Amino acid sequence: MTRTAPIGGHTAAELRATGERARARTPETAVDLTPQETRIADLAAAGASDSEIAAQLFISPSTVDYHLRKVFRKLHVTSRTQLTSRLRSGSGADGPSPE
Repeated sequence: MTRTAPIGGHTAAELRATGERARARTPETAVDLTPQETRIADLAAAGASDSEIAAQLFISPSTVDYHLRKVFRKLHVTSRTQLTSRLRSGSGADGPSPE
């Protein structure tokens, strides 16, 4: 089997086929949560464990942990309690936490 395009080109073509576009990454958007991070953060803030989140999203618990670590870093929080407060206050990833 011969490859006709680099993997990046193939991935871009598949993404276009779904009607979606890749997000442009700029310094301003570096702290924005991805859709997957948002789903995981919302479930964690609602009290779901990593295993429960993983089962609901059909991913592994280690993938949940990976995304939560990125969410914590982006939102400048260090616990699920802080995450819950941050999401409830509507602050999102707009900057450092008000603590």
